[in-house]
Amino acid sequence: MENNTFIGLDVHKASISVAVARGERGGEVRHWGSVPNRPDHIRKLVEKLAAGGVPLQFCHEAGPCGYGLHRQLVEMGHDCIVVAPSLIPVKAGDRVKAGDRVKTDRRDAVMLAKLHRAGELTAVWVPDAAHEAMRDLIRARATAMRVTSKARQHLQGFLLRHGRIYPGKKGWTGAYRRWLALVGFAHPAQQIVLQDYIDAVADAEARVERLTGQIADLLPQWSLAPVVAAVQAMRGVGFIVAVTVVAEVGDFQRFDSTRQLMAYLGLTPSEHSSGASVRRGGITKAGSGLARRALIEGAWSYRMQARVSVKLLARIETLPKLVRDIAWKSQLRMCQRYRHLIAAGKAKVVVVTAIAREMLGFIWAIARAITTHTTTPVAMAL
Repeated sequence: MENNTFIGLDVHKASISVAVARGERGGEVRHWGSVPNRPDHIRKLVEKLAAGGVPLQFCHEAGPCGYGLHRQLVEMGHDCIVVAPSLIPVKAGDRVKAGDRVKTDRRDAVMLAKLHRAGELTAVWVPDAAHEAMRDLIRARATAMRVTSKARQHLQGFLLRHGRIYPGKKGWTGAYRRWLALVGFAHPAQQIVLQDYIDAVADAEARVERLTGQIADLLPQWSLAPVVAAVQAMRGVGFIVAVTVVAEVGDFQRFDSTRQLMAYLGLTPSEHSSGASVRRGGITKAGSGLARRALIEGAWSYRMQARVSVKLLARIETLPKLVRDIAWKSQLRMCQRYRHLIAAGKAKVVVVTAIAREMLGFIWAIARAITTHTTTPVAMAL
């Protein structure tokens, strides 16, 4: 470590602030300067810093600029970590409002270099380019789903303001759409608004369907396609839930236990305890909200009794026996647990969240069984 040089990079859209810390304990830490955030300038920077033949250890915070800088540095043969911003240690005196202390790019870069030398930074997992591309596609579909939901709300809000209320029980069925086609207004302006809202919903739904088809078309080329197929053996884990969770988690092998994975996706209870006082709250909601919502939606299926439906049977027919056994045991356990927690007087949303947490544990067991081709004890998923 003493022979290394630690480089802290404070990255922005147009510029990168650079700080250098010598490897020896108490060594010099200085602000090197700023360079434009362009590949050619970054290459020149690295060549200058590496001129002395000393190994370089780079770090920068995860942010909106993505992983392009990390990949360029790694391709040039240098070590680089992407740091989780929320886990960067902060001195007690600095935990004040941003306007009450000095915060500059220069100070941030120096702080990163110091902490990297001290080994106090927590690195995030960096996906490869192919995985990031699939994750972008899946997130685009999630965005399209939110746009669809908002478009439907706009249409229904407009109808409600003018007393056009659907007499049926459930919206957005075939019957609802036929009723919608019969709705009319006396004033032409309001009829134009109605049709515009209807067209917006149709366009949003078509976008979701198109993106879903593109995900299905590209899935066989993805290295994690076997994992996506295997976790669909679980009840409540259909195609969209499977690709969403796998894309957001990535490499399941990096989690040594289910508790680590549950904490990663924010499904573990928060806690503030000291001495004899123990206080636990709701789930932490850390990590990917998209994966967490997908799991919770799937967990509602465990309110019914355990069984293998026709759809589920079609998904598991070609899967290994080990995967089918884990999925069936998980279904037996979670259906029973749902009934037990409901009987104990727990609120349904609390019960479903607890089921989603256990679902994730069994998904971890199946994913590791598929990727390692070894027997993973089911008990480890509990």
